[in-house]
Amino acid sequence: MLHIALWEPEIPPNTGNIARLCAATGTRLHLIGKLGFVLDDKHLRRAGLDYWPLVDIHVHSTWAAFLEVIGSARLWLIENPAPRSVYDIKFQPEDVLLFGKESSGLPTWLQEQYAEQLIDVPMRTNTVRSLNLSTTAGIVLYEALRQLGW
Repeated sequence: MLHIALWEPEIPPNTGNIARLCAATGTRLHLIGKLGFVLDDKHLRRAGLDYWPLVDIHVHSTWAAFLEVIGSARLWLIENPAPRSVYDIKFQPEDVLLFGKESSGLPTWLQEQYAEQLIDVPMRTNTVRSLNLSTTAGIVLYEALRQLGW
């Protein structure tokens, strides 16, 4: 089972869309740190529609609590820019795909600690700073699933 982890997500519809993506693919969803909304937010629920009972969701108040749960699973930090592309990675079944908050991405200390595991979704032009969080999560997750023969 693959994992999607969101570091301090801020926008309820993004998290709701990612939850629906997780329900559709059997991917575990982790929410880490301070959330920018409450889990019963109407926008969050609307984006996830009636799929919430199908989402394997875990909420972790701290980074340490999250690490305890994922154990030795490989961690990939998706950030733009990054030294490697998502298409340069050979994904494994228990990999964790970590995405940062919408306004500022992943904290510098995480990027420094996991510098070898930073990857991005390449963009053809430099006119856009980044893609939408839920769009990026879908691209990366489906590339990992494609590689794993799903």
